[in-house]
Amino acid sequence: MKNINQPTDLQKAAERGEPSHVWREGQDRRLKMILEAAEDRVNGTVFVDGCGVGMYLAHLAPMAETILGMDIEFPRVQESKVYTPKVFTGAGEYLALPSNSIDLLLSHEVLEHVQNDKQAIQEMVRVLKPGGRLVLFCPNRGYPFETHGIYKNGKYIFGNIPLVNWLPRKWRDKFCPHVEIYTRQDLRKLFKGLPVKFITQRTIFGGYDNIIQSRPRLGKFLRRVLYALEKTPLQRLGLSHFWVVEKQN
Repeated sequence: MKNINQPTDLQKAAERGEPSHVWREGQDRRLKMILEAAEDRVNGTVFVDGCGVGMYLAHLAPMAETILGMDIEFPRVQESKVYTPKVFTGAGEYLALPSNSIDLLLSHEVLEHVQNDKQAIQEMVRVLKPGGRLVLFCPNRGYPFETHGIYKNGKYIFGNIPLVNWLPRKWRDKFCPHVEIYTRQDLRKLFKGLPVKFITQRTIFGGYDNIIQSRPRLGKFLRRVLYALEKTPLQRLGLSHFWVVEKQN
């Protein structure tokens, strides 16, 4: 992380991302995708890796036999405890869970923030039971906006910055040393050598709830068009990867 003179909350937004505080249609759509991918595993032991303030914990808890959450930020963990007491502080590279103990693991827009993404993936696979599934959402390099902001001249600029992710990797990483971005090939490399089977490898667009809130007709039109593009080769321009990965025996 670069040394910057910014308020602490902006530093954390850059370094950790900003969790969802409001549940809207975009999150509801993703929940349906998670449940479809999980099948009956959602009724077992569920772990939300990087749970933020607990939005997905709240919606998965009623179905799970046991639900666990983890986040690196202690204040977020404290907020999440309203949904389940089994939430702890930790880093994705060192999960304080037994091997072969989790039926369903959700990693929702978290992988890009860890220090060592390969090690984080190895830990996710380690804690899954054989036959257990990881549902992974993480940012797609093909999306024409960097949603985590950039650094320019040592100063963090928050917001959606166009075309940064399309720059050569060396230049892109100078603007974005605080967050990773992935192609499909990048993700496959992270899983190389691990005992997994890929169930789903898609790219999806966002819900654009903020646009809909301010300009409903435009936002709903944009959402309808972009969701339709997910069924075409232009899905490669989507906001996020959506992968479902199953651990093998």
